Amino acid sequence: MSAAIDFYFDFSSPYGYFASTRIDELAQKYGRIVAWHPILLGVVFKTTGASPLPQLPLKGDYSWRDFERTARFHDIEYKRPAHFPLPTTHAARAMLWLQNHHGDDIAAAFAKAVYHALFVDDINIAEPAEIMKLAEPLGIDAQALNAGATSYQIKDQLKAEIEVAMAKGVFGSPFVIVDGEPFWGFDRFDQLEAHLKSRRQTELRAVTSPDSTKEKKPA
Repeated sequence: MSAAIDFYFDFSSPYGYFASTRIDELAQKYGRIVAWHPILLGVVFKTTGASPLPQLPLKGDYSWRDFERTARFHDIEYKRPAHFPLPTTHAARAMLWLQNHHGDDIAAAFAKAVYHALFVDDINIAEPAEIMKLAEPLGIDAQALNAGATSYQIKDQLKAEIEVAMAKGVFGSPFVIVDGEPFWGFDRFDQLEAHLKSRRQTELRAVTSPDSTKEKKPA
């Protein structure tokens, strides 16, 4: 099987949200799976010196306009959240706990629910109580999730995973790495698809080439 697509995101990232609605479908189209990796941009920004786009002079107003325009262009549900930017540490830790105890599929479904809550339903996902509510429809014990997300083990795990991500060159959200190739931003998804398509075609040619089917004569 081809390598997984590593998908790095912060729950407070609007472009990360847009990417989250497309990444699984794109991966399945080319026979890939997605490895979801929550990160904290606040930690990354301490290294890069960056700040949330809406807080930057001149860029801030443009960013809000572009979030809405991008959502319309791609036909993605979106509502400007009242609470923004906001801390996403608890949500990220909760997702890691779910990956550890309930598997990647449940964790990815949770991630999508958290994103939808913030950028469609305008729910303050910085509140642990809201995170617990989002877990219940997935059949998750909310109390266990909350306890797990606040454990020292998960806190250390998130810190370590962010350090690994940054060591790989991750500096924003969304950020995708596949086959050693990095792609930053939802606006790079066309390039990401072109890469996946090219790799898929190369793999198919290798399988169907005459050399691959030719019987080898015994020595």
